[in-house]
Order: sequence, then C-alpha cells, then structure tokens
Amino acid sequence: MFGFNSIKDYQKNLLNGQTTCVEAVSFYLASIRENAHLNAFLETYADEALQRAAALDELQKSGQPTGKLHGVVVGLKDIICYKGHELSASSKILQGFISIYNATVTERLLQEGAIIIGRQNCDEFAMGSSNENSAFGNVLNAKDNSRVPGGSSGGSAVSVQAGLCMISLGSDTGGSVRQPADFCGIVGLKPTYGRISRYGLIAYASSFDQIGIFGKTIDDVALILEVIAGADDFDSTALTSKVPEYSLNLDDSGRKYKIAYFKEALEHPGLDKEIAKSLREFIRKLTDDGHTVEPVDFELLEYVVPAYYVLTTAEASSNLSRFDGIKYGYATKKPVTSLTDFYKQTRSEGFGKEVKRRIMLGTFVLSAGYYDAYFTKAQQVRTILVERTNIIFRQYDAIISPTVPAPAFKFGEKSNDPIEMFLADIYTVFANLTGIPAISIPLFTHQSGMNFGIQVMVSREDEKTLLQLSKRFVKGS
Repeated sequence: MFGFNSIKDYQKNLLNGQTTCVEAVSFYLASIRENAHLNAFLETYADEALQRAAALDELQKSGQPTGKLHGVVVGLKDIICYKGHELSASSKILQGFISIYNATVTERLLQEGAIIIGRQNCDEFAMGSSNENSAFGNVLNAKDNSRVPGGSSGGSAVSVQAGLCMISLGSDTGGSVRQPADFCGIVGLKPTYGRISRYGLIAYASSFDQIGIFGKTIDDVALILEVIAGADDFDSTALTSKVPEYSLNLDDSGRKYKIAYFKEALEHPGLDKEIAKSLREFIRKLTDDGHTVEPVDFELLEYVVPAYYVLTTAEASSNLSRFDGIKYGYATKKPVTSLTDFYKQTRSEGFGKEVKRRIMLGTFVLSAGYYDAYFTKAQQVRTILVERTNIIFRQYDAIISPTVPAPAFKFGEKSNDPIEMFLADIYTVFANLTGIPAISIPLFTHQSGMNFGIQVMVSREDEKTLLQLSKRFVKGS
C-alpha cells in the first residue's frame, strides 16, 4: 500500500524499487475520488498525470539523471496557469477559459520532474478567508466537514491535509496560504514579495500577491521553494538575488535566537483564550530553552487590516477591469442596448458577491474626493509599517505571533458579517503589507478538536533562517 511521509523518503523508495511514480499517481487519483465530497479539486488530469508518471519511471529505469522533484505529485490553485488546461479563478466569469501558457512556477516544477495532478478550488479570484466564495461550492475541512478550511487557498490546503497530493501551490495576498494551513494543520509558507515570480498568476492585488507553498514538512516546503524561486525575465518584480539551497543545512546547530512578539497581538480582545494561552506557554518554553523572547510595543496593529483592505481592493478594482466578457470567458446572454450595458450585465452575472463588494470598495477609495482620504493614507501607513519592521529586525531574528485569532469556524458563522470576516486576517496581513516572508507551522490542538499553530516572520529574503527556525520549533526545541 502506497504511503507518503516526505519527498526524500518517497524518492528513496522510488530509487530502491519499492514504489513507482505510476503507483503514486494512481493512489492520489483514487484518494481524490474517495474524497470528492471535500470539493478540493475542480479538475484532475488523470490520463496526462499517469502518462507522465510512466515516462518518469522509464527515465529512472534507464539510469538517466532525474530532477529534484522527480515524481512529486503537485496540485495547483485555480489561479496558476498551466498551458492547455482550464483556468477559472473559481469564477463564473472565466468559464471555459484555457490557459495559453505556463506560469513560471509551473514551468519550473515540470522541468524538475514534478507531476501536476489537477487544479484546486479556491475563493473566487483569491478573495476570501473561508473558501465559501467559490462559484463551484465550498471546500470542506477534512478534519471536520462542518468547518471551513480557510481561504482563499482552501482547496490547496485540504488537498495536502487529506492526502490528495504531496504538495500544493497556492497564493497569499493577505494570509491566503498561512490561514488555511493553520486551519488544516499543515505547513504554509509565504516567501518574501518577489522571491517567486508572479508570471502566470491571476492578479488580485499585484503589490501584495505572492505564490506560496503547502506541505506536511518543513523540508518538503524548503525543496519546493528552492526549485520555484528566483529571477524571471517575465516578472520585473521578481528578485534577482541568488536563490539559496534552502533544502540543505536546515539544522541550525543549536543556534540561540532573539525573538520578538507583539504585546498587542497577544492581548487583543479578539484572540481566542486557548490560542493565547498556548502561545504564552510556547514563549515560556523558548525562554527555558535558552532563546531570548521579548515583547515589543506595536500600537499600529489596529491599522493593518483597514490599510490592507483599502489598498488591496483598490488594486483589485484595477486588475479585474480586464474581465469584461469580450475576449474570453463568460458573456451575458441577455439582450443589451449598448456596450456599457453588456459590460454591466456580464460582470453582474459573472462575478460573485464578495468580488463585487471588493471591486466596489476599491473603486470608491480611488474615486475623486476620497483618494487622499483613504488610498494615500493607507499607503502612508504601509510605509510606516515597513520602517518599523526594519527597525525590529535590526534587533531580532524573528517575530512570532498567532496565525489566526481563532481556530477553523463553522460554515456560515461569519458569512453575513464581512467586517468580522476581514478581522480574521489581523495577524497575517502584516507580512503582506511589509513584503516579509512568513510561515504558519502546526503545533497545537484546540479543545474543539481543530489544529492551530503559530506564525513566524523574518526579515526580507531571509527564508533560510525562517525555515531553520521553523524546523526547530516543529522538533520542539
């Protein structure tokens, strides 16, 4: 019976003849069918994946060199381009659209021997914190089907949680990898802004969006980052600095860290008492283990969510204006009297409620008379946050915080209160506003039975420290 623990163990078993790529793909396809009720995958590429698996098995048998991700079975969030395959951003408005090129991350996965098994459900255009906003129905949390998996990358998180693939790629604009990772009890990494090319990622808010990685181990996530990170001629915002070998030397040899935490984050009235208690006990343990852990005052916490939503909705208003039903995707069938009427009907019918809300909000904050009052002020807050963050990282190696204010909630619990839903992002949006790397690692179990963990953040381009420290935390020392 096929089983998966880590990429390293899997590839060792491939080399020893204990399993095959075909066996792995067959196992995951069967698991996806058996767990279809979770609604994690919108589509699987069964025949194609099996053919590629067979070709990779033959490659290994022939003794030819194999890639770093030889045989690794990967799922892609439905906003990452895969040439010749449907791409909808889980929205009706992109109905029937076929991608005409590969995203850079897709290309790099394939070059290193990965097998892409399918595209995964998500909140429409990556807008949401619960995966209740997909045009194709909710994704269910595999541990408790009455609870949300988190969003927007809910399908990608559940796929790893439920063992439907080895690794998933999602996107993180304000926590859309880390929050569902926390809700599903897995590892979720958002790298430094620009560390991974955004070419081929459907844009929500371009100065925030970053492709992220879901996995079950720090080592697996490190290896995937090593493969897909790096400069890209197709993305001028991609970092040009050399990509470290993240998968090597993850053991930090007993290094003692200097770690900060935001006092206001732990004392926030919206933070679940059990999560707060677990984090305080964790801080105590770190201190006992010889690390320096200190509180820092951060009175700006109450401004991060408003600034984030002003800026991201403004960018969304601009980015989503291209979806008009003329060149591709959904077009209204109702009779119209003008081109403007056609646009209105198509977009009214094609976009879901949450996407419309954010487009309208973004259009409002960009409008004459409100631009300076909202958009300019939010940009100023963002600049101050970056400056404050740089000061903190001159003194500390990392910042730790809760990933979320509460464990996975029930479906419908926050649906009628968008403000409460937005506040679920209070701890994650900080890393996107400042462009720093952050990770959610699963460490605890709530009395509700759901997993939760902590978020770790480090300075820009220091993913190596982030991964080393996270591995230390997972190991418990």
